[in-house]
Parts: sequence; structure tokens; C-alpha cells
Amino acid sequence: MRVLLTNDDGIAAPGLRALEDAMTQLGWESVIVAPATEQSMCGHRVTTHHPLKVEQHGTHRHAVHGTPADCVRIALFALDVKPDLVLSGVNAGGNLGQDIVISGTVAAAREAAYHGLRSFALSHYMINDLAVDWRRTASWISGILRELHPQTQPPRTYWNINLPHLPAGPNELPPRIVCRPALSPLNVSYAKNEHGFTYTASYAQRPRDPGSDVDVCFGGSVAVSLLDV
Repeated sequence: MRVLLTNDDGIAAPGLRALEDAMTQLGWESVIVAPATEQSMCGHRVTTHHPLKVEQHGTHRHAVHGTPADCVRIALFALDVKPDLVLSGVNAGGNLGQDIVISGTVAAAREAAYHGLRSFALSHYMINDLAVDWRRTASWISGILRELHPQTQPPRTYWNINLPHLPAGPNELPPRIVCRPALSPLNVSYAKNEHGFTYTASYAQRPRDPGSDVDVCFGGSVAVSLLDV
């Protein structure tokens, strides 16, 4: 099993290290092609009008001065990585509902799906002042992949997985609930200041459409959505 790992938080992000740990637990071989710097909320932007610098950061580890979608393209069509599976994440923050079109994490999984590869976007909802147990996250991810990867799925589809943020405790995997993305838009508000307008809306106070990915994840379960391109 050969897996391409990427993200939008950058090659040094703890969520990417959690993915590496999960690969070790599963006994799967991984290659990292990830952004050199954080690219959060860049959507599905790609670079076509100037060269993309790629740095080698050790064996099977590459830092791309570009977006998550760039990373997938570079891996497939420049570095000749031939993965069986593409994993993007684990993002430090949820990618739910309207986030899906904004998220660089999801864009990487979507780009892989366009090219006919099985892929997962993996994100961890964050609650302020509650530490993330990334070792537990790795354990959860390995369990989710054991469950979902063997399942058949339609062509050009990909999984969007959002983990809940729970207090410290045992590594037991929370319930997995298949759900649709929320349709209500993010709550949006700005505060005017001398520099212009600063975004002030609270992510945790966004609408929780009943049965949606937001509702499931905020309720303490793993939100599982199968999306198509």
C-alpha cells in the first residue's frame, strides 16, 4: 500500500505527523508532498504561470512552494509518485459544510479524485482552550481507514472526514456517522477598524443543520461524507 500524504497546514504541521503515525500503525508506505508553508483556506487554487519550487526534506519527503492542489499535481506528474491512496490532513480545524469549497485540505483530496485516485480529506474540529491529542488522532485515523478504505465507492468520489474535539480520555474511536454537508452558510460578521474590516464571526456558533456534518461533528461523533467532484 503506497500512500501520498499532503495537507494545507504545511509540511511541519502536527496533523501531518499524525497521518505519518497512522501509516506506521497500518504498515503502509507513505510519501509526503506538502506545502512548504501554511496554505489554509486557499480553496482549489493551482499555480500555472510561474515555476513551482520543490525542496527535498529527506527520503520521500518534499516541500512544495505552492498550494495543496499543486502538491497533488506535482506528486503525480512531476515526481512520478504512483499512490494507491491520497490522504490530505489532518487539518487543524473542521472542514464542514461551506468550508468544503474554501478548504485547501479538501481541494487536495478532490484533485486526486479528479485523476481517478481514492482519497480522503481528514480534519479535526478545534475547541478553544482544549488541547489536541495528536497521538489519539493518529489512532482514530488508522481505525477509520481500516473501516472505509476497503469499501467500494463510485468513480470520482472522495471522503471528507471530520473528527470531533473531545476532552482527554481513552483512545476509543467515537461513533462514525454518515451525513451530508450542512447547507446553511457560515455566520459572517466584521468589525470596522483603522485598517478596514476584520472578520469576527465565531466558527463554533455556526448553524447546526439537523443531521448535517456540522451537527454530527459538534455533537461528538465523526462526520463521514462521501462527496463527488
